[in-house]
Amino acid sequence: MSSSSPVSASASIAERLAEARARIEATARDAGRDPADVTLVAVTKTQPWDRVKAILDAGQAVFGENRVQEADGRWGAPEASVRAVELRLIGPLQTNKAEAALSRFDIIETLDRERLAEALARAADKLGKRPRVLIQVNTGEEPQKAGLAPRDADAFIARARDVHGLAVEGLMAIPPVEEAAGPHFALLAKIARRNDLRVLSMGMSADFETAIRFGATHVRLGTALFGARDPD
Repeated sequence: MSSSSPVSASASIAERLAEARARIEATARDAGRDPADVTLVAVTKTQPWDRVKAILDAGQAVFGENRVQEADGRWGAPEASVRAVELRLIGPLQTNKAEAALSRFDIIETLDRERLAEALARAADKLGKRPRVLIQVNTGEEPQKAGLAPRDADAFIARARDVHGLAVEGLMAIPPVEEAAGPHFALLAKIARRNDLRVLSMGMSADFETAIRFGATHVRLGTALFGARDPD
C-alpha cells in the first residue's frame, strides 16, 4: 500500500483506523523503527458520541482533546466513563483550569509558560497527583500560536523539572501549515535529544508519515480517522 494513498471518504471509521495503523506501521518499518514505538492519538474534538464509540469499539484507546470542558462532557458521561482510555490534552490550557485539566487528563501536552507551570504545580500539590506533561514548542515562532520559542525551550524544560517538579516527558509541536514540516520536526527532535526527552508528539493527518521519519512517538490524527469536521 502506498503511504500516500488517501483514506476513502466512504470508509467506515474502523476501516480508516485500520488503514491509518497500517500506514504508521509501514512508515515506521521503512524508517528502521519499531512500529510499537509510535502511538496513534485519535483527536476527538467536536466529534459526536456515535463516532467516538465506533473508534472505541474498533480498539482505539488513546485520545486527544482540545478543551477541558468538552472532554468532561464527553468522557464524563456514563457510556464513556466505563471505558479504559488514555486522555491527552492537546489544546491550549488556561491557568484557571489547571486543576480541572489535571483531574481529567492523563497527560497535558501544551505546557508553554511559567504561570501555567506554577498553576499545574499548585494543582498537583492539592490533588496529590504529579502531572505528566509535554512542553509545546512553537517551532515556526508564529505569533498566533501557543508554544515556546525554540531558543527558550532548554531553560524552560529545566525550570519545569527542577523548580516546579513536573514530570516532563517530551515535546509537542504544530508546524506552520505553509512550510515543509520536516525541518520543524527535525528541530523538535534536536531539542528533545539534548534534554534527554523521549516523547515527541508531532504529526497530524496531513504529515504524520513525515513526523514518524523524524522520530515522532505520538501522532495526532483527526481527519484521517473521522473525515472532515462538520462546519460549525
